[in-house]
Amino acid sequence: MKKKLIFVAFLFLFQPGHSQSNKKVTPVPTRSQLAWQDMEYYFFVHFGPNTFTDLEWGKGTEKEGVFDPEEMNCEQWCRIAKAAGAKGIMITAKHHDGFCLWPSKYSSHTVRESKWKNGKGDVLKELSAACKKYGLKFGVYLSPWDRNHPAYGTPKYNDVFVNMLKEIFTHYGPIWELWWDGANGEGPNGKKQVYDFARFERVVRKLSPHTIIFSDIGPDVRWCGNEKGYAGKTNWDLLDTTGFKRGAGAPPTDTLNQGNVWGRNWIPAECDVSIRPGWFYHQKEDSLVKTPQQLFDIYLKSVGRGANLILNVPPDRSGLITPFDSASLMEFKRLRDESFENDFSKKGKEYFISGKKKTITTKLNDGNENSFETIGHPKLTSLEIAFNQPQKINCIVLKENLVNGQNCAKFKLQLLNKDLNVIKEIEGTTIGHKRILTFPETEVSFVTLSIEEQKGLSKIAQMSAYLIDEKLVEK
Repeated sequence: MKKKLIFVAFLFLFQPGHSQSNKKVTPVPTRSQLAWQDMEYYFFVHFGPNTFTDLEWGKGTEKEGVFDPEEMNCEQWCRIAKAAGAKGIMITAKHHDGFCLWPSKYSSHTVRESKWKNGKGDVLKELSAACKKYGLKFGVYLSPWDRNHPAYGTPKYNDVFVNMLKEIFTHYGPIWELWWDGANGEGPNGKKQVYDFARFERVVRKLSPHTIIFSDIGPDVRWCGNEKGYAGKTNWDLLDTTGFKRGAGAPPTDTLNQGNVWGRNWIPAECDVSIRPGWFYHQKEDSLVKTPQQLFDIYLKSVGRGANLILNVPPDRSGLITPFDSASLMEFKRLRDESFENDFSKKGKEYFISGKKKTITTKLNDGNENSFETIGHPKLTSLEIAFNQPQKINCIVLKENLVNGQNCAKFKLQLLNKDLNVIKEIEGTTIGHKRILTFPETEVSFVTLSIEEQKGLSKIAQMSAYLIDEKLVEK
């Protein structure tokens, strides 16, 4: 009997019109998480001794003098990021080799011991100031693994790591996002560290309550499960973390990619990918920079599936972003601007449909994510774009207001001609923060959206239509 009741309850919760209430369907995002999801796209910057040794993972034995970016200019990084439409920059303050890009008091393997600026330089100070000047968010990647520090592999190292966190958050804030990966290898003493992540989190929360913390299991943002920059076509902002750890004990990659439909924690996905084959600069890869079209495809499969995109753009040995990377980034920006410049939903009227009654709505293309229409049941309620004249389109953008949770579990778009005949149907699962759907160019007179399965009432904040370059349509 108990099993039968559980099954019935599950069906009930997924009935399209199971409730007409406006209650929250927990979990729900914090204000900081909502603001983070609105950023959508920003830079990662891998920079350090590996830039000069041609390694991806440094050994920790590199001489500090190898780090000498004589022309380093963080304002150049920020100008390019700003022009590329990125909203922030995340810097590898300390990678696995243990080299600190700031003069930490808790390490002897830092910029202080390098040739650069006669040991007086501080990358974090310069980048933090440049980000503030150009209106960009500033984030920090701090690897817990340290292949150089003599205390690594002992309880004392956790004290060292905490003190490094305190240095960074005290001297270089505000820190918008903190990145932890799960790498955990041997240190110089041949031992591995038992990380006290619970303590690390408490320290960060006390110093900077609104900082977003990234890792395989959050607590605020999760890894998407791959380094290709792709989120799942089904992408829940929810994740169960009980029993899982960072690194080797993380959830399966398909779970990280899709999230959990009934996940107990709001932990949206972040998609990391490099503009080059490697993460650090290598001259041999100057000809292998991803094309603007490749970047656009990644954008469709990350931001276009409700995740955020963190794109790695590594400076070269002089300390500058190369013209190869910059040129691709600027063209990528042009492709996005041109693709989403003309919202054809404004060439007609948008309707909220209840039964046979149509009510004109202005909430779906007003650019305000806090205005939305609520869909309750596909047979009673749907949304429609009615064009004044038949319109060629090949892209539709949907957005869900997430303040009270993520609710849409299955939707259907119908493209109709002037005689109300269905030309094409497009089905999908989650919408989330943003869903970009592309398809072969089609001339339509009407587009309707219905929700076929939902956890609660789906709040649609955007329903827009575009005609993008056919070569950019997702394959």
